[in-house]
Amino acid sequence: MAMSHAQKAARARRDLLEAAAPDVRAAAERWLDRLTHERRLSFQTVEAYARDLLAVLSRLAQHLGHPPALKDLAILAPADVRAVLAARRAEGVAPRTLVRLLAAARSFARHLEQEGHGKLAALAAVRAPKVPKSLPKPVSVDAARALADPETRACEARDSWVLARDAAIIALLYGSGLRIAEALSLTADDIDPGSDQITVTGKGNKTRMVPLLAPVRAAVMDYKAQCPHPLAPRTPLFRGQRGGPLNPRIVQMAVARMRGALGLPDSATPHALRHSFATHLLARGGELRAIQELLGHASLSTTQIYTQVDSTALMNAWRAAHPRAIG
Repeated sequence: MAMSHAQKAARARRDLLEAAAPDVRAAAERWLDRLTHERRLSFQTVEAYARDLLAVLSRLAQHLGHPPALKDLAILAPADVRAVLAARRAEGVAPRTLVRLLAAARSFARHLEQEGHGKLAALAAVRAPKVPKSLPKPVSVDAARALADPETRACEARDSWVLARDAAIIALLYGSGLRIAEALSLTADDIDPGSDQITVTGKGNKTRMVPLLAPVRAAVMDYKAQCPHPLAPRTPLFRGQRGGPLNPRIVQMAVARMRGALGLPDSATPHALRHSFATHLLARGGELRAIQELLGHASLSTTQIYTQVDSTALMNAWRAAHPRAIG
């Protein structure tokens, strides 16, 4: 049986405590609580931080020969940190994962410094591995529409309300550029039948306004009309079969089934629909700053990656519109 997010988080914390000495365990608990309550990071993000620090401390325990205590962390040398990263690399861990592990360790080190345990200079002295840049892989307009069409799964032996639910979520991912967690965090009263926009809570509990196109709104209203479970205000909009909050894994599996039926590549995931939202807007003349706001990116540099994805379309538009373009 698959573990819930709460069970995974509890297990990650328990394993983390077993990988370190008591004083590090206590500090790690305070760090995770701080990430949750002060920085207000999402449940999934805090869980990921716990797993990443666990990986670092576990490997460090093997390197030192005993669970590390605060006094061990205080005298770490850059060579110790490099040894930990090298061991993980030898296990086949990708550079991107190593960067994430180092980021978690540095975040914990900043927490220790703020608590008065001194600065862990060794972590700052080690360069993060270089990560090859990978461009987002959007799907085509036709593929996005097919994924959001309940008729694509008409042959599946599933209740019509389930098909309508999945179609509504996919419509929000592509039509409004939502992250899957943002879509699943919506409440039953968040979407007004007469409104053309919606307020979304994204990373760091930051809110933003996103468009609610008529077809997207219609898909959500169709789901709400068919849903057999009571959708009271301030309760989750999207429900599982038994009426509880919907697990994102269910949406991922639904997209995977349609991906196979439509002959789409493995890169056609729920998050790829968010990439498609941005890429298709850019291709149709959308301003980069506006797309940044719609996606909820803190930095414009994050949004600028879509200019590389759609460079061909932009060049075609330039050739067609610029008076001195050639060809």
